[in-house]
Amino acid sequence: MSSSGSESDPPQVEEERKGKKNLLSLDIGTSNIRCFMYDQYGTQTGRFMEAMEVEFPEPNAVEINPSKLWKKIEKVITGCILDSGVEACEVTAMGMSVQRGTFIVWDKTTGKPIHNFIVWQDTRSDKISQMWNTSYWFRAIQKASRCLHFFIKNNKYLAAAVLNFQPQHASMRLVWLLQKYPDIKARARRGEICFGTLDTWVIWKLTGGKTFASEYSSASSTGLYDPFTLNWSGFVCNLLGIPLEIFPEILDTNGDFGVCEADLFGAEIPIRASAGDQQAAMFGQGCFDVGDLKFTLGTGAFLTLNVGRKAHASAKGFYPVIGWKIGDELVHLAEGCSNTCGGAVEWIKKLGFIKSCSEIDQTAELTCSTGGLYFVPAFNGLQAPVMDFTACGALLGITLSTQPCQIARAVLESLAFRNYELYQALQTETNIKVGRIVCDGGVSASNFVVSLSSDMIGQPIERRSEAEMSALGVAFMAGLATGVWDDKAELLKLIRTERTFTSSKENRQKYKPIFHQWHRAVERAMHWYGHGKVVPCSEDIN
Repeated sequence: MSSSGSESDPPQVEEERKGKKNLLSLDIGTSNIRCFMYDQYGTQTGRFMEAMEVEFPEPNAVEINPSKLWKKIEKVITGCILDSGVEACEVTAMGMSVQRGTFIVWDKTTGKPIHNFIVWQDTRSDKISQMWNTSYWFRAIQKASRCLHFFIKNNKYLAAAVLNFQPQHASMRLVWLLQKYPDIKARARRGEICFGTLDTWVIWKLTGGKTFASEYSSASSTGLYDPFTLNWSGFVCNLLGIPLEIFPEILDTNGDFGVCEADLFGAEIPIRASAGDQQAAMFGQGCFDVGDLKFTLGTGAFLTLNVGRKAHASAKGFYPVIGWKIGDELVHLAEGCSNTCGGAVEWIKKLGFIKSCSEIDQTAELTCSTGGLYFVPAFNGLQAPVMDFTACGALLGITLSTQPCQIARAVLESLAFRNYELYQALQTETNIKVGRIVCDGGVSASNFVVSLSSDMIGQPIERRSEAEMSALGVAFMAGLATGVWDDKAELLKLIRTERTFTSSKENRQKYKPIFHQWHRAVERAMHWYGHGKVVPCSEDIN
C-alpha cells in the first residue's frame, strides 16, 4: 500500500488528507473491469483497469470464469487505491456498477460456484425462448392478461399481455441451466443454492459470505423481478419452474451491503451502493426528474426515460426497469434499445473505409449526401419499437458510383434515425413531456450522430465531460449514503457538460423525406429470416 499519510507528512498536508473524501467505484462491464477513485468534488483521483476474460466453451455460449474474475476484481481495486495515493482505511465508501443480466449459482454453505457466470450475450436458451413464446399455454396467458387489462386497467396486466421471452433475459438462461442440471433445482428447493447477478456474487465475496443481497435496479433487469409489486415474481417463477428459495434479499440501491473484509485491501471498506450500469449512468448524468432522458450510444444504443414512481407497461418493447430506490424515493425507468450502434461503426472499420472509429465523422463529411443510399442497423434484429428479431442488416440504393464516404454517412444517419424512432415511440406511448436530454457512450463522441439526433428530435442534447458515467453514478450514490453530499442538488453542481448540441429546424426539414425513405428501407429488411428463426440478440440489456 502507499506510504502517503505517514508521520513524515507536514501538518497542513495531514489536515487536508483528513478533510478529503475518497469514494471507490468498481465498474464491471462487458469488455473491461475498471475501478476509479473520486473525491468530494466529483474529480477522478485514481483509476485501474483490466480486460474482461470471456469464454466460449460451446456454440452460442458466453461465460466468465468466476475465479479469474475475482482475481481481476482484487487487482483493479488494489491498483486503484495505489494509483490514488491513499490508504484503504481512508476510503469513505465504495459502490459498484455492473453489466446486467449476467448471473451465477453457487453453494450456500461452501461458497463454491456450481458453474461459470452465464453472460447476458449467451443465446443457448434461444430454443427454450421460442418454445415458450409459441406455446398455447403462454398465448392463453397473454390473451387473459389483455382481458384483465381491458376491464381492470392495471398496467401490470398490459405488461404480461405483450411479454415475450428472449435469450438475453436471465429468466430464460436460468431455465436452460435448470433443465441441463436437474440436481440444481432439487438442491435449490432445499435452500442449498444461491442465485445472484454479478453484484450479488461480488458483494458476497467482498464481505466473506456475510451479505447475500441485490438491489432494485439489477433485480428488475433480470426478467424475474416484478417492478409493479416490488417482489421476486412468483407468477413468472412458478410459470417457469424456478424455485423462489434461491433469490437474494433486495436492499436500497445505496443501502448498507456490509464491508469488504479487512484482509483483502488492508482495511474494511463500507459497500454503500450498487446498481446496473445503465441505471448508474442515468444517476451519474443527473437525470433525477420525471421526463429526463438519456441516450447511451455504445455497442448497442439505449434510450432511458425517467417515468417517476410508477412502472411503465409498454406495448412497443420498452422495458419497465427500476432506476434506483434511495430511502423513500423510488424511480422507475422505461428503457428501449437498438442492438446495433457502435457495432455498425466497427463494421465500417472492418471494411477498411476508416483506420479507427474516431475517423468516421471526417469520412462521412467528405460528402454532403449518401446519394440515395440507406443503411438498416439490424445486425441483431430490430428492437423497440419495431420488435422484429428476424430483420436483417441491409444497405439499399447501391450504385456503381457509390463511394465509401457515402456508406459511412448512411451508417451514421441510420443511427440518428434509430434514436429518433425510439424517442418518438416512447414519447407517444408514455405521454410524458421530455425535459433534459443527455448522451454518453463511445458513439456519443460522433458529433454527426448527436447533432442529427438533436435536429430530428427538435431538442438540445447535452454531452457530458466525464466519460465514465456509470462509475460516477455509483460514487454519487455511495457519497449520499455516507454524508459526503447532503442531497442531489449538490450533485448537479458537480456534473460538467462538455457540449450542448442545439437543434436546427432547417436540417430537420431537410432530413424529413430522407427519414421516411429510410423507413421504407427498414420495411424491406423486416421478416428476412422467416417465421420461427430468431436472430440471437447478443447485444441487448447489459
